[in-house]
Amino acid sequence: MRIIRALTAASLMVASILPAPAQEVVVTATRSSSNRDGFQGTSIPIITLRRTADFAVQRVSITGDTRDEALRRKEIYAMVRSAIEQAGKHGVELATGDYVVEALTLANYGDLLLSRDGRPDSERTSFIIKVKLEPGMDARAALDRIAKFIKAVPPTGRAQIEKSGDMTLSVLNPDQYRTRIIEMIAADAAATSARFGSDYGVEVRGLDRPVEWSRASLTEVFLYLPAAYVIRPKQ
Repeated sequence: MRIIRALTAASLMVASILPAPAQEVVVTATRSSSNRDGFQGTSIPIITLRRTADFAVQRVSITGDTRDEALRRKEIYAMVRSAIEQAGKHGVELATGDYVVEALTLANYGDLLLSRDGRPDSERTSFIIKVKLEPGMDARAALDRIAKFIKAVPPTGRAQIEKSGDMTLSVLNPDQYRTRIIEMIAADAAATSARFGSDYGVEVRGLDRPVEWSRASLTEVFLYLPAAYVIRPKQ
């Protein structure tokens, strides 16, 4: 068992030395953090940490089609501002970002980009509505809260708000679960190796990669490392 102890200790040391970025990431059905550096995982390991996500996430768009460009853009941004002001009253938070999520506030909403909406006199912008997944809250409750908030945001001029795509999830700082996942891998490897007798040890690989994630259910995620171990005779 000396091999697995050494590898686990080294990984825990690296995890304690390197500061994990305090970021929030969006989870889709198949996305993982390894996509950031070109690695495309084809399957989820058996050893995973399954937990409730931190937020239910719904992307929305605000579209405006006032012919005068200056007025159209003024209406769109005014409606975004109104949404920000209404959010707290309806138990939701607003954010921006496709992958890493950042809070959308009165200080930065003017940075939202506008894009054409199929016609020369129509533009849109988009952002995220988040609902914190409290204990016992299911997907329907989160969707209901989002729907009520969307209805509560009054139109500004010809600007309107609508959902864009399906509800997904987000997780705060996935790498904070690294130590727990490594412990799960170590326990599984130790138990498996013990079945082969004291002459066998374990070689573990993949512990140096970032924590990855995948959607497990409407409100849960799988968190894992792309690790694998091999049981071999001790040398």
